[in-house]
Amino acid sequence: MRAGDCVFLTRQVPLRDAAPMTDATVEERTHAVLRDIEKTLAAPGCELGDVVKAMVWLTDRADFLGFNAVYGEYFPHDPPARPAVVNNLLVDVRVEVEVVAYRPR
Repeated sequence: MRAGDCVFLTRQVPLRDAAPMTDATVEERTHAVLRDIEKTLAAPGCELGDVVKAMVWLTDRADFLGFNAVYGEYFPHDPPARPAVVNNLLVDVRVEVEVVAYRPR
């Protein structure tokens, strides 16, 4: 959803063939969700470099190191502000990411 110069993507989960990825490593799931975010941001003319905030949910704190390593590949310089929490998720995907991007028109 675009609101002015901001684009909001809520609770993106890793999917394979339109179904939640339930049989993959956290690294594979993180790649999937960040690739989908990158594609979705392209529609309103944004890219990952326009992301100013990301919110991360993990189901297991032990997944953070694997998640963070992959996340760093997508945001290698000046990463967006990012809280991360451990919480039960509604779908068994182990990771969800929400982003806000800012791109002046």
